[in-house]
Amino acid sequence: MDAEKKFELVKRNTEEIIGEDELRKLLTEKKEPVVYWGTAPTGLPHVGYFLPILKIADFLKAGFKVKILLADLHAALDNTPWPILEKRYDYYAKVIPLMIRAIGEDTKNLEFVKGSDFQLKPEYMFDVLRMSSFVSVHDANKAASEVVKMGNNPKLSGVVYPIMQAVDEQYLGVDCQLGGTDQRKIMVLARENLPKLDYHARVEIMNPLVPGLIGEKMSASDEKGKIDLLDDEEIVKNKLKNAECVSGNPDNGVMAFLKYVIMVLKKDNKKRFIVKRDEKYGGDLAYRDYGKIEKDFVDKKLHPLDLKIAVAEEINNLLKVFRKEREGLEKLSSLAYKK
Repeated sequence: MDAEKKFELVKRNTEEIIGEDELRKLLTEKKEPVVYWGTAPTGLPHVGYFLPILKIADFLKAGFKVKILLADLHAALDNTPWPILEKRYDYYAKVIPLMIRAIGEDTKNLEFVKGSDFQLKPEYMFDVLRMSSFVSVHDANKAASEVVKMGNNPKLSGVVYPIMQAVDEQYLGVDCQLGGTDQRKIMVLARENLPKLDYHARVEIMNPLVPGLIGEKMSASDEKGKIDLLDDEEIVKNKLKNAECVSGNPDNGVMAFLKYVIMVLKKDNKKRFIVKRDEKYGGDLAYRDYGKIEKDFVDKKLHPLDLKIAVAEEINNLLKVFRKEREGLEKLSSLAYKK
């Protein structure tokens, strides 16, 4: 694969890349660039996580070494109670690799890193303190605002969070960071302040966020708007059945998940997305690309309920790998997320 094809693969289904020229140069000059994606073990992971997982697969196909940071200390800074921090880390450490397995990706060039393994070292904390002397409280608060749960009485930990995330890029030894669009302000803070520590700025790559089934963003805190990795088949079907999906309007969580997850998998595996329908309604529909699905949906040739049933089936297929290990996962989940 040449550098341009690698670039297009990395860029697909991204919302923004800060440093596109730097990325092109990196792909031309470095045999195995390094990228990281970080996730803090806070709320229960849900199917929306499949979007960055698929981007990780793109990086692997493009010849990158990928590091997945399980940012346990960041979770504590974002109000995860310290006594259950390790239990939530254990749960994430189990389910994130299963998500990689669920999409059938080769993990040879994939490395998992626990945040506290390097973030408590003196040299790392020294650089966090150094950066804190350059970053204003206003800028740190602004950077954290879309990521950290600040509340009415924000804690100091919330403004430490983005500074640590910026320093992570240096200590993970990466060329790029992958994150959602909600991470943009932290990524900009990193690009602006790492050079002040005599470190180079990294390429920042952002994927869009999948809307919730109900509401704007698929969030761990909204039970009706998300599909958990441990939801059984009937729960998945019922959540999809009740999802917001107005006929003719493609701006909803069902269509977004179809576009950024299901149809990416279908395209990469050279398979079709099948919508099963009774013969009296025209019979089954088969699609190879998302654009045709959206056109049929906008033209009201594809009924929302038929679409929801088909999407539910695809999600249930993705979640089979979790159901095979359900007992162990539920035990970990019950320890990490006590009611």
